[in-house]
Amino acid sequence: MSLSRNSAKVQAYLDQFGLKLEVQELSQSTRTAQDAADAVGCELGQIVKSLVFRTGTSPLLFLVSGKNQLNIIKVSETLNSKIEKADAEFARDQTGFPIGGVPPVAHEKPIEVFIDRDLLDYEDVWAAAGTTNAVFRIKSKDLPLITNGRILDVS
Repeated sequence: MSLSRNSAKVQAYLDQFGLKLEVQELSQSTRTAQDAADAVGCELGQIVKSLVFRTGTSPLLFLVSGKNQLNIIKVSETLNSKIEKADAEFARDQTGFPIGGVPPVAHEKPIEVFIDRDLLDYEDVWAAAGTTNAVFRIKSKDLPLITNGRILDVS
């Protein structure tokens, strides 16, 4: 079965790393962290929530453990910059993907990525893959490699 256009774009990006990562399109929704955890049968904390924020006109992507909430005040202080949650239109314009399906990679425009330190507590994590029913599993230690992301305490 062939992948949808968005999921195929994510798969093509992942293939360049030689990590044998495979996008899976599921029959059930993976739009929320709980939906994704239920769909793949893992702990909520193993789900990578892709949260698009902005500082001014610059996009930021936070990859946050499904069990955590992004502490906007703490992160703003850490980054020494006021951040605010992006609306769906800005997120789609910057990433090329809909909210609930934003992957950690293969974005439309360059985006600075920050990775929740708590994701590294798990050997394997699951991330969105371009649609609200597509995911891929990855070793948490490989997230910085594929995203060029910076590890940060976000909660």
